[in-house]
Amino acid sequence: MKRALLAAVALCVAAAPAPKVVPLLEARDLDPALVLPPPPAANSLQALAELAELRAAGAARTAVDEADARLDGDTKNATIFAGVLGPKFDLDRLPATAALLAQVRASEKAAVDRGKDHFKRPRPYIVDPALKSCKRNDDPLSSYPSGHTSMAFSMGETLARLVPEKADALLARAARYGQSRIVCEQHFRSDVSAGQMLGVLIAERLLAKPEFRAAFDAARQELVTAGVAKG
Repeated sequence: MKRALLAAVALCVAAAPAPKVVPLLEARDLDPALVLPPPPAANSLQALAELAELRAAGAARTAVDEADARLDGDTKNATIFAGVLGPKFDLDRLPATAALLAQVRASEKAAVDRGKDHFKRPRPYIVDPALKSCKRNDDPLSSYPSGHTSMAFSMGETLARLVPEKADALLARAARYGQSRIVCEQHFRSDVSAGQMLGVLIAERLLAKPEFRAAFDAARQELVTAGVAKG
């Protein structure tokens, strides 16, 4: 009976959701409304040029292009960098790194949500229903800034400092990931540019926080020990 009870408790603990990560960056630390330029006005020359770019991207994309872009769209976490960092980059075996990147993600999502709520830019497929967007289930007024791109660059910038010998490749991967939002006609060019700008700022401002810096140092040592980064 006692053994069964212990087993049941262990099962409940194993099934319990991971604790919610509280963002270190608050609105006073980073307000997208203050650090990002506004998106182009509707029907402005820039807005029309961005719409034309998406139409051209949709016409030019191949089945392989679309499959790759869809996969990026469905993968909103640090595994997008596994191809750069190699098989030893396994977050299940890198708890300090996983915790650090979870904080990056929590702070990034909170910031980008504030930006989307402020700017309320219509998604491309709302502006032009004829676009062949990969998905149409996002909030229709959530185009600016691109959250996928801000995620990629906030994590990419952090990882570039953790593994500096692969910094160029990590940031190139983040850029390709952002470009996938264009290929999929999910975001306008300025959405992606704003997402990149915001992502970089998130990484920089997190690194200025002493508690984040301590977690960063622990993750750096872990990655060196695991052979992901050079000592």
